[in-house]
Order: sequence, then C-alpha cells, then structure tokens
Amino acid sequence: MQEIFHMLWRGLAIGVLVSAPMGPVGMLCIQRTLNKGRRSGLHTGLGAALSDLLYCLLTGFGLSFIEGFLERNQDVIQLIGSAVLIGFGVYIFKQNPSKRLKKAPSATASFKKDFISGFLFTFSNPLILFLIIGLFARFNFLMPEIRFYHYIVGFIFILAGAVGWWYVVTLFVDKVRAHFNLRSMWLINRVIGSIILIFACVGIATSISNMAS
Repeated sequence: MQEIFHMLWRGLAIGVLVSAPMGPVGMLCIQRTLNKGRRSGLHTGLGAALSDLLYCLLTGFGLSFIEGFLERNQDVIQLIGSAVLIGFGVYIFKQNPSKRLKKAPSATASFKKDFISGFLFTFSNPLILFLIIGLFARFNFLMPEIRFYHYIVGFIFILAGAVGWWYVVTLFVDKVRAHFNLRSMWLINRVIGSIILIFACVGIATSISNMAS
C-alpha cells in the first residue's frame, strides 16, 4: 500500500511538472479558452496531456529504440513542428475575435481538432523526453522493487496530474475572461500569435544550426 501511495503522489507531481512549462501549446490553450470558450482550451490541454503520457510510457517501459529514433531525428521533428507552429501563429495573429462573438463554435468536430492539434504540438517537441527522464530520476519513479501494477497507478496519476493542470489553467483563464473586452482579446491574439511565431523561429534556427554542424 505504501508503494502505491508513493507512485500516486510521484505520478501527480510528474504530470503537473511536465505540463507546467508554458510553451506554444500553453499559449494556444489560453488563446482558445479566451476566444472559443473553456471547452476548446481544455480539449487542447487534454491532447497535450495524452502526448505527455505517451512520452512517459516510452521512457518508463524502456523503449530505447524509439528513444534513439527521436534523438537521432529530433532536429527534423522540431523543424516540422516549428513550421506547423508558424502556420498557427500567423492564423492566431490575424484572427478577428469579433467573429467568435457572433457564433459559438461548439461542434464536436471543432473539439476533435483542438484535441488533435494539442497532441501534435506537444508530440512535435521530442526535447520533452529529456525533461521526463530528469523528472523520473528526480522522483525515483523507476525502481527495481516497484511492481508492474504500481507503475500502472503511477502512469494513471501522471495523466491525472497533467489533466488537472490544464483543468486549473482553463478554469482560471475562463474566470478572468469577463474582464477582457473586444480590443483586449484582439491584442491577446496578436501577443500570443507573436510568442508562438518566436518559438517557431527559434526552433527552426536551432534545427538548421544543429543539422549544419
């Protein structure tokens, strides 16, 4: 029972810490919560949480050949992911929030797109693998005396921690949403779009530099 409790809190801590860095997917989650509503932002976060869990599973079960593939091709993956980010960054920068106020995009298809884009944004950054390895080492998540069913509990709570993080983020953003007028949301679109474009440009520059060296 003690081992299960240890895996429970370790899983929660890893799930929160692996999701907490406010990268491009975090910016996208905030923007969608403000412009399209909390459900849209939460679906984006759920996609990111699933991607985080997948990377944790790859690390936890020691799939070294997949880790090796990601390490060998991380520059190419980062370059492709950065190119996708540029498209989203430009789209958000040019988005007119007044159109969102005229109709509420609550269709299931839209939430599926939010979920998939959140997943792909996070999965396109293989550098998160090194963060997960560091967190696993910091919290002694991988130990020989821990049994298989203990790890199941740990991975379930990694997902719970990641989902809980995005739940809190979207809840907070949705609560302060009423304090933003149309001009504020217009400005936020441009600020967040610019931040995503900066992330993308840095990623492209880094990838090209690494491939050239």
